[in-house]
Amino acid sequence: MTLKAKYILYVVIIHLVILGLSYLILAQHKIIFIISEALVIVSIFISIALYKQLIRPLIYLRDGINAIKDQDFSVKFLPTGKSEMDQLIEVYNQMMDSLRAERTRQEEQHFFLEKLIRTSPTGIIILDYDHQIRQINPKAAEILGTRPEGLLTQLAPLKPGEAKTVKLGGMNTYKIQKAHFIDRGFARVFVMIEEVTSEIFEAEKNAYGKVIRMMAHEVNNTVGPVNSIINTALDSKDLWVSDERSSLRNAMQVAVARNQNLNLFMRNFADLVKLTPVNKLQVDLVALVHSVSSFMEVRAQQQDIRFNFDLPAEPFHIKADLQQMEQALINIVKNAIEAIDDKGSVRFSLDTKLKKMTISDNGTGISAELSDQLFSPFFSTKKDGQGIGLTLVREILLNHGFEFSLKTTAPRQTDFVILFV
Repeated sequence: MTLKAKYILYVVIIHLVILGLSYLILAQHKIIFIISEALVIVSIFISIALYKQLIRPLIYLRDGINAIKDQDFSVKFLPTGKSEMDQLIEVYNQMMDSLRAERTRQEEQHFFLEKLIRTSPTGIIILDYDHQIRQINPKAAEILGTRPEGLLTQLAPLKPGEAKTVKLGGMNTYKIQKAHFIDRGFARVFVMIEEVTSEIFEAEKNAYGKVIRMMAHEVNNTVGPVNSIINTALDSKDLWVSDERSSLRNAMQVAVARNQNLNLFMRNFADLVKLTPVNKLQVDLVALVHSVSSFMEVRAQQQDIRFNFDLPAEPFHIKADLQQMEQALINIVKNAIEAIDDKGSVRFSLDTKLKKMTISDNGTGISAELSDQLFSPFFSTKKDGQGIGLTLVREILLNHGFEFSLKTTAPRQTDFVILFV
């Protein structure tokens, strides 16, 4: 039974009892009976007035509770002129103002955080309580593609607060950091993915640049004088009159040749640190590809390798440094030829709409173990390789701002893709 019903029942019973008692004195004391009836009527009016005053706070309280349940913090009550009631209304209105301000602040923070996550250049993955992906921002989706679950498997042993560096997509390097935040009293994990490819490339370039310059300096300072002394000795005919010294002369000639090879070896390394700034001009990529293929055709014919072309008939111009792009394409084609043992093909294709060029070969391909080491300085799978070619290609394409990748996409199909964007 509600408080309202209890009050009404109590008032009705009291007044019925008074009316019953006053009826008993009706015969003996009519005047007293009339007075008592008047008092009962006055009491009923007073009870109704008190009821309105007492029940109104309960009505306000009920309306306030319903507003809070509905999370409608805009409901406020006007003062009634009753001090006790007005104190309750004042407290309620202050509480609603605080709740409304808090909700507005939280919504603003939530909107700002959502916008920050979506526009962040750092990939962000937010997990739920079961460590399943709840939210992934556009940058993380771009980095991981359609299968982000594979990254979570790699990060399973990683504890919140720890970080590791991984390679995704063969060449790009990312710093993966795991962290957590408190949501409704429980910890939730999120993952931040930050690309550090350019920083690592810059650090590698500074490191191997110093090493190459030091090696070139020492080799040049040694080989030059030694060759000069040996050539002076070889030009002295008096030293070689006797046939007994012919073997010594041959050995000295071999030494000069080896020194020249050492100079050539160091010159290949020096090319990495002597790249001039890119001088971008209008370059016809179709004509450049045909020029490079003609230059490498003799080398390809020695291994019975043919060139196939899927190029547009009209010119396709890009902004590039002609000499450097030619050097990069020569190295790419050379690697494609060397990847084929015998009797194969190298295909040149160009998509003008996507501004994408693909150089494909049907060689042995690149294993998963070696794909992460591609474009690393001095790394080579060849027996006598120096690891210079792909590193030089990397530097040229990065200096141009072109995106590129090298991977085996199918059995006996390896694609070198360049995006001219």
